[in-house]
Parts: sequence; structure tokens; C-alpha cells
Amino acid sequence: MPDPQPRHGDVRIRVGSAGLNPVDCRIRDGDLRPISRLRLPIVAGCELAGTVDAVGPGPSRFAVGDRVYTRVDKRRLGAFAELACVQQELVAHMPASLDFAAAAGLPLAGLTALQALRDELAVGPGTRLFISGGAGGVGTLAVQLAKDFGAEVTTTASPRGAALVQRLGADCVIDYTQEDFSVVLRNFDAVLDLVGGAMLKDSFSILRPGGRVVSIAGVPEPRTAQEDLGAPPWITAAFGLMSFAIRRRARKAQASYRYLFMHPSGDDLRVLAALVDGGRLQPVVDSTYSFAMIAEAFAALEQGHAKGKIVVTFP
Repeated sequence: MPDPQPRHGDVRIRVGSAGLNPVDCRIRDGDLRPISRLRLPIVAGCELAGTVDAVGPGPSRFAVGDRVYTRVDKRRLGAFAELACVQQELVAHMPASLDFAAAAGLPLAGLTALQALRDELAVGPGTRLFISGGAGGVGTLAVQLAKDFGAEVTTTASPRGAALVQRLGADCVIDYTQEDFSVVLRNFDAVLDLVGGAMLKDSFSILRPGGRVVSIAGVPEPRTAQEDLGAPPWITAAFGLMSFAIRRRARKAQASYRYLFMHPSGDDLRVLAALVDGGRLQPVVDSTYSFAMIAEAFAALEQGHAKGKIVVTFP
């Protein structure tokens, strides 16, 4: 492929590391075609950290040589390459305390956790929060952010992940291989669902009346289409049908349900960078692979046992 050339308002980044995410598998498999028609051929990849290599026309807050990180535009992608062009408003200076590998695993998971907890669940001091799957890429960051916001955090993990989430601050850890959280937990204010399936359905039974569930692994609902995707009416209607059962379950529990597609944001990345450099947030990297081994990295991702993020590094 020829080197990408920065457009007006872009920066071109020489990629040091790129993070892998479940959404990359869904894009590869074509699962998102109904809501995101990408123009092929396209370089995939959603998040990266690296060094500014060139600056496009127009005013810029970045200079060649700046160490930056980003969750790239969902329509342009491009993180799985030596060079990537990204709109400046989606880019931020990476945390000074991190190397490229740790920084590359932060944008997508960090933005997801931040926007879910801060904007959708309004987590604050005293909030009783349940997070399903706390040892994964989003979960490890969500546990820390929720504790920083003052919440009481309960999460699920395997025996292998329990020590990790406890170290990150979780107040209570349910071993999902031995115990059913829906039997032992009650009167929670909010749920961040990172697993979906039966665990999402059972989450409504632990909520107090008026509680809220936000999921990134369940079924999209009409608000997702309207606010997160700006989708046409037929997509909104389709999401309404797809989510009817889970929304009915929420109504019976006197709770609300929201499926969240995070949005890229340079401003929010600056918030995360300040938390990291202030010692209040620690990215967790499960493993790193060279870019030449990206197929093996994807195989590891799809096994579903990573604790934290899987990252590919560039020479």
C-alpha cells in the first residue's frame, strides 16, 4: 500500500503499537455491514499509539515527533499499519508514564468504560455497581474508574482473574465458575454488562427499582441507532425488534436498558491520560505480539481468556 497522505486537519502517525479488540473480529467477519458500510479495500484496526510523522494542512495542536494515542475514526480505521492518518480531534498526547504497548491498549477500552460509567450510568460516591467480566480489557479499566468515582464495585472473574481485579480495587469478586451472582446479589444501583447472554438477562434481578443497565455485549436498542450511530429509521426499527425481549425484561424489573457504542474523543483521551499519569488508572496488557504475528494475536483474542488487552507492536 502507498503511504497515506494526511488530509486537512489530520496528523499522520508512525505506529508504535496497536490494540486488538473484539470489534476488530466483527469487522473482519462482516458482522457490522448492516450499520457500517466500509469502502474496501481498507486497512483495519481501531486504536494505536505512536509518533506524529507529518501534519496535514491547517492549524494543528501537534508537532512532528509528538507521542500520541487515538481511537481512530470508525469509518477510516487504519491502525494495523506502519502509518495511519487520523483527524486531530480524535488524537491526544499519550500518557507520559506509558510505553507504546500500554498506551495502545487504552483508547477503545478506556473510552468505553469512561463513557459508560460517567455519561450513561452517572456513577459517583456510594453507587453500588456490578460489572460483569471485570478481568477483560474494558473490565480492568472500568473497575478502576468506578473506584476512582467513589463507587462500591462488585464484579465477576475466573479464579485466574480474581487476584487481578482485587488488586485493581474491586470490593467483591464473584467466581462465576462456582457461584451464580444473581442468587447472592441484590439492590444494586447500576450494572455495566461486558459479557452479554444469560449474564445480561440475570443482571436485572439484582437491581433496585429505578436501576440502570448499560451493555456493550448485548442487543442494540433504538437509542443506540439514533444517538450512537445516527442510523436511518429502518435501522432504528430493526433494533427495536431485536431488543424487544430485553427491554421488556427491563420494564418488568422497573429498570432501564442501554446498549452503548462508544464514540472516539480526543478530549476524553486527555482525561484518561491525566488519570494514568496521576497514578489513578493503570492499563493492563495481557500479551504483546509482533505485527508479523497478528494472526496469532487474533487467535489468542478469540479464545476469550485474555486478562487485559492484547497488543501488536511494530519494529
